[in-house]
Amino acid sequence: MSIVKQSFRNKFRAFLARKDIVLSGKRYGIDALGAMALGLFGSLLIATIFNALGLIPFLSFFKTIGGYGAQAAGCAMAVAIAYALKAPPLVMYSSALVGMIANGQGGAGGPLAVLLITIIAVEFGKAVSKETKVDILVTPFVTVFVGGGLSVLLAGYIGKLVSYVGSFIGWATLQQPFVMGVIVSVVIGIALTLPISSAAICAAIGLSGAMVGGVVPANAEGLALAGGAAVAGCCAHMVGFAVMSFRENGVGGLVSQGIGTSMLQMPNLVKNPRLWIPPVVASAITGPLATCLFGIKMYGAAINSGMGTCGLLGPIGIILGWYGGEYPGTVGFVDWLGLLLVCFILPAALSLGGGLLLRRLGWIRENDLLLQS
Repeated sequence: MSIVKQSFRNKFRAFLARKDIVLSGKRYGIDALGAMALGLFGSLLIATIFNALGLIPFLSFFKTIGGYGAQAAGCAMAVAIAYALKAPPLVMYSSALVGMIANGQGGAGGPLAVLLITIIAVEFGKAVSKETKVDILVTPFVTVFVGGGLSVLLAGYIGKLVSYVGSFIGWATLQQPFVMGVIVSVVIGIALTLPISSAAICAAIGLSGAMVGGVVPANAEGLALAGGAAVAGCCAHMVGFAVMSFRENGVGGLVSQGIGTSMLQMPNLVKNPRLWIPPVVASAITGPLATCLFGIKMYGAAINSGMGTCGLLGPIGIILGWYGGEYPGTVGFVDWLGLLLVCFILPAALSLGGGLLLRRLGWIRENDLLLQS
């Protein structure tokens, strides 16, 4: 019996090798995750920047283009993952539909659902690829059946799991401003960097004091302050990682992380979680500064609270809220100073200083923050 088992194992290993199916943490947790972040950047996040440009008079056509970003995100992430897994062309093309379904079914947990489900679907697709004479039917059928089936069965639960983060943030908005500032800033900042949607979380729980359907929300003041803290946390991570990694990534990395997404650092964070310390510390400082010292409030769209400096939509949301007719107060020099300090200057200074300290301690090594190309 042991000989039969050993023979089966050898054949199975040979089959996996022939199909280039590598069951490893590096391929799934670093290669696939890094590719997914690039797919998200090339679709939803670049569309977000287009939306921001569309706010400029006479450039509204940018907003028309950017409006399709959310629809393309799932497909782009899935194809990027398939590429990282070295999928054959037919498997890669079929994965686009898998990503669309998983992202749609996953809600706020859409990116995470796309990552997990696409990996499984692509590996099954690779396993059957070119094994039959009707490959053009079998390969896409298996890929989409596995991915679509898992999306219907599991993506909703992944989204529900992520929604618990939203429930926790909802509880935090009811706490006194200092505690709320720390919790909301840190948690939303981390969510922004993880493969989940911080913007969707903020939108779902309404992190804004603006009226919804002509009705002022209950606890509008607390929600507005929490929205400001969320912006602070997101900016701390995006600006923080951009500045920390300038040595490795130069101007390109500064822009792609600072105006794009800090999710690009996820593969590096998997390898060295201590990279997270400076941005998290920065968010824990800027969050309560936003709520207690400067009173930064979000009266723009709640989704902007989870965007940070992606397309500059976090600060833009706050500014639009100031002049949107609902802001309960006047805007002066201190407000503008607070916005600049909380969203840009302090995250850069705190994360740069923290990063230099960790480099000196040996906790951050050379190229630990180098982005995947």
